[in-house]
Amino acid sequence: MTPQTQAYAAQSAKSLLAPFSFARRDPLPDDVKIDILFCGVCHSDIHTARDEWGGTTFPCVPGHEIVGRVVAVGRNVKNFKEGDLAAVGCMVDACRDCQSCHENLGQFCDDVVFTYNSPDEHTGAATYGGYSTNIVVNENFTLRVRNDVDPAATAPLLCAGITTYSPLRHWKVGKGHKVGVVGLGGLGHMAVKFANAFGAEVTLFTTSPGKAADAKRFGANEVVISKDEDAMKARTKTLDFIIDTVSAKHDLDAMLGLLKRDGTLTLVGLAGEPIALNPFSLVRWRHSLAGSPIGGIAETQEMLDFCADRGITCDIEKINIDYINQAYERMIRSDVKYRFVIDNASLK
Repeated sequence: MTPQTQAYAAQSAKSLLAPFSFARRDPLPDDVKIDILFCGVCHSDIHTARDEWGGTTFPCVPGHEIVGRVVAVGRNVKNFKEGDLAAVGCMVDACRDCQSCHENLGQFCDDVVFTYNSPDEHTGAATYGGYSTNIVVNENFTLRVRNDVDPAATAPLLCAGITTYSPLRHWKVGKGHKVGVVGLGGLGHMAVKFANAFGAEVTLFTTSPGKAADAKRFGANEVVISKDEDAMKARTKTLDFIIDTVSAKHDLDAMLGLLKRDGTLTLVGLAGEPIALNPFSLVRWRHSLAGSPIGGIAETQEMLDFCADRGITCDIEKINIDYINQAYERMIRSDVKYRFVIDNASLK
């Protein structure tokens, strides 16, 4: 193995991302090697690269929204061949033997291996993600991408897409349901698109009046400015389900007050600090407060196929890799519509 993979990495929590090279493993019999075409930029990348959640192993090569072209396959691989479009999401392995794995819920496996910043049994270092020229992944954790989709706009589906698709499916959101989406960023705009596609009546809650037109274009029936106390009060007990995509501290009690009796608020955004909660917000109307991560491999493939069938993609801003540090700062300011995607050709 020679250092043939070009990448961008953070060398410490305080350093900017900068060029870095390393060696990927040679494909094993069950492996697929992919030349990466595009990689989405997730807020989790920032948290990890800056060690804001703790536990980051440096150097850190982020990126878990990967679409590329298969360039080699191991001798046992059955579902991929050279030239295919393929994708890699947030995980690249799991134990495959626990109850969660047997139920196609590998995201809950205690031994899940994430695409970056997990122990890599093959190299002895950490796993390195999609801010790189190529990746080698076991076939069971590689996803099919249809040739008739936009690969750049498909890349963020591997996290922003499945993170919002999965809870909407799990809680069986569909026709006749009134759904609230909190926040219109990378996750929120996909939540609006999916809830609309599933037949729900969708209300977006945002602090940004300038996003109203986009929200309606994505499928929201109504837009509420969450800082408007009268507008919020008028929606008390009107919603069956809320998906909250905000990754900063905010008032959950206000959001829970929008739910009907027995309604559920599900968190998919990850705030960097604990959020206070009044227990009466749950107890009085038998509300549920839940959380949801990504989906499993089977559900992620289902989501990719669903999107391909209906022409659903992410709204993106394509960047070259040398813009990544500026992109991070813009993401923190919520200055992106609605997902940055790296053109990985810029790494070569």
